[in-house]
Amino acid sequence: MIDINQMARIVDEAARSAKAIPQLSNKYSYTLDEAYAIQSASFQRRIARGEKQVGIKMGFTSRAKMLQMGLSDLVWGRLSDGMLIEDGGEISVKNYVHPRAEPELAFLLKRPLEGPVSSAEALAAVEAVAPAIEIIDSRYKNFKFSLEDVIADNSSSSGYLLGAWNDPTPDFSNLGMLLEVNGRPVQIGSSAAILGHPARSLAHAARLATQSGQSLNTGSIVMAGGATAAYALNHGDYVRNVVQKLGHVSFSVAS
Repeated sequence: MIDINQMARIVDEAARSAKAIPQLSNKYSYTLDEAYAIQSASFQRRIARGEKQVGIKMGFTSRAKMLQMGLSDLVWGRLSDGMLIEDGGEISVKNYVHPRAEPELAFLLKRPLEGPVSSAEALAAVEAVAPAIEIIDSRYKNFKFSLEDVIADNSSSSGYLLGAWNDPTPDFSNLGMLLEVNGRPVQIGSSAAILGHPARSLAHAARLATQSGQSLNTGSIVMAGGATAAYALNHGDYVRNVVQKLGHVSFSVAS
């Protein structure tokens, strides 16, 4: 029998201190359900420190990545207000272990959303859509981990940035997305890379949240998942995600 709270403390302290930890799965044998229980308990430590949950993030939204990881479903993590980085803001690599940036889209809900729902039903609950960036950061030594380890570690979610909110009515199923670093493109993709249509990710978010007893309420934010591979961040980087028709969002990494 594993100690959920002890393992939650380990991953939470690793994130807070930006200190790498050994793979949990090297010492413990645990299931996906137990991994999500660890994630929940770890996130509750954030709540106890005064943060508020504002939504969820989706992971492994690429079909190829799901096949690579042997997955039959997406993974997800939790977002807090303390994880938000201001558009145009600055971060320091000293606050992370293996920081990477992923170009994404974010949804803002205008009414509660519970699953299972269709993509059309999910879209009907959307107030606005924005260009976004997720800062992912695995806290495991040598960037080695199992799927359970990833989930326990809040599915690697560490921070997020939101650009300007846009009317969700125009079709955003296949918008060009460009991740620039220091003015040059490092990843080029499309919103279609997110499960063929980002609305499908939102529908899955509603289903998975409902299954776990989570609520996607009015005002909740859902990060739809990476449209390209993640970029490893370095000192002095200026990172920008440019999304066709929707605008851009950016941040800097301290020198």
